[in-house]
Amino acid sequence: MATLTRPRTGRVIAGVCAAIGNRFGMSPNLVRLLFLLSFLLPGPQAIFYLVAWIVIPGEPEAVRVVSAPR
Repeated sequence: MATLTRPRTGRVIAGVCAAIGNRFGMSPNLVRLLFLLSFLLPGPQAIFYLVAWIVIPGEPEAVRVVSAPR
């Protein structure tokens, strides 16, 4: 299982659904569809998404190795 981080690639809005899908081995598109369908039910889905956007850390940047000039 992967860690829960918002990926730098494959984001649609903030990467929350992609992070959840990657963490649990699901397709991010399936998570997005389930999230959109959840709006048919009453509840704080939009607030959950905003909180998850803030709480779930972003994927760290790749470290670039720069050699010293000769």
